[in-house]
Amino acid sequence: MLLALMGVVLAGCASNGPRTASFQGPPNIVIIFADDMGYGDLGCYGQTGWRTPNLDRLASEGARLTNFYVAQAVCSASRAGLLTGCYPNRIGLAGALGPGSRVGIAAGEKTIAEMCRDRGYATAIFGKWHLGDAPEMLPTRHGFDEWFGLPYSNDMWPLHPDLVKLPAESEQRKRGYPALPLYENERIVDAEVTAEDQATLTKRYTEHACDFIARNAERPFFLYVPHSMPHVPLFVSGEFAGRSGAGLYGDVIEEIDWSVGRIVEELERRGLRERTLVIFASDNGPWLSYGDHAGTTGGLREGKGTSWEGGVRVPFIVNWPGHVASGKTIDAPAMTIDVLPTLASATGAARGHTNMDMGVDGVDLWPLLTSGDETATESRALAFYYNANDLEAVRRGRWKLVLPHSYRTLAGRAGSGGAPGPYKQVKSGLELYDLVADPHETRDLAADRPEIVEAMSRDVEEFRRDLGDNLTKRVGEHRREPGRVEEKR
Repeated sequence: MLLALMGVVLAGCASNGPRTASFQGPPNIVIIFADDMGYGDLGCYGQTGWRTPNLDRLASEGARLTNFYVAQAVCSASRAGLLTGCYPNRIGLAGALGPGSRVGIAAGEKTIAEMCRDRGYATAIFGKWHLGDAPEMLPTRHGFDEWFGLPYSNDMWPLHPDLVKLPAESEQRKRGYPALPLYENERIVDAEVTAEDQATLTKRYTEHACDFIARNAERPFFLYVPHSMPHVPLFVSGEFAGRSGAGLYGDVIEEIDWSVGRIVEELERRGLRERTLVIFASDNGPWLSYGDHAGTTGGLREGKGTSWEGGVRVPFIVNWPGHVASGKTIDAPAMTIDVLPTLASATGAARGHTNMDMGVDGVDLWPLLTSGDETATESRALAFYYNANDLEAVRRGRWKLVLPHSYRTLAGRAGSGGAPGPYKQVKSGLELYDLVADPHETRDLAADRPEIVEAMSRDVEEFRRDLGDNLTKRVGEHRREPGRVEEKR
């Protein structure tokens, strides 16, 4: 009865899309999430230095969004936004959580995995979690039936890239982080991940993903593959080493592209392609200080760790044959917080609910993806944060208002060979950019368009009232507490 009801709901959603759809039921869902991949790292977004044929095909047979954003340009906060549909600040999370963190995702926050499992889905995550490594915060406690992967970023180990120039025996290299563990469900299966182990991660995540698809071919499933790469330190399997001809970073991207192709191939082999909605995105822009070990923003300003376009704008591809139009390019602004309500619509979980009823900040993109209806997106503003709860920018339509804040920039001093270059801190003023005419944020129009600044300042005030803002010492009326570890670890 439940599956039949979901089929009716989905048929209604799909009625605005192509009429060629042969499958009318609850879709399988696959989300593949790269780590620190830049907006310009894929062929379909302009990259020519290495090859991404599988992702390019996914885009050409589906939809590619050109103004898609993360809510915060750093690991944990970005993933919180994706999985809960909320601004990470609303649920008390910010930045990148380290090993042994005393905070993480709260038990009461509902993830995409929990939403799907409530609809009878099998659920799995194969890759990086990074929302807390205490037992009560692991993915198996937040809706995932299965997990294989790392609890946080692959650089959080004794061989952190900041220390690569120090001798291997140096005590300084060993004090920064504990040994990096690899988990299977809630059990550590490798207590000390080595460089050789890291070189196998992309392939092992892919193998687990394909096995999960094969085992659950007869029931709906949600598969989340958050790759550890191309976050530094970069590692690639022997098969892909030197293959791109564009250095180690190009090799890593080509292996991720292979992984996407292998997962799609498994779906096709099991006859599941028309039943599966596939999403690909990145958690933030490239970590530019690593130079030749970092990706490209495609000309966008700055990178990871900033609220400029190069930090928060990422590639986003969505593909579902017969439901999302083939070869579609969508320029309307959207964000990772929109993924949960969109999937709620596609699976039937949103039946009878509004956005506020579900307690999320995102909006349902399904009408936009299927028929180009921008009603849900054109009427709202998007907020960009970095560094705890500092509101740094707001976008509405074509306009982006940047608030006075400090940010990091390289000023042409990128690192190389896996070692980072130094940043320097600089300050922005109150600045206004027309992102349609000037996506690279080169022409400040605040003095020319004071009426836009005034109108968007009302958006700023609303966000500050709702979510708070450290820069103005506002707490926020509707922020929730993160999960906290009560016992000493």
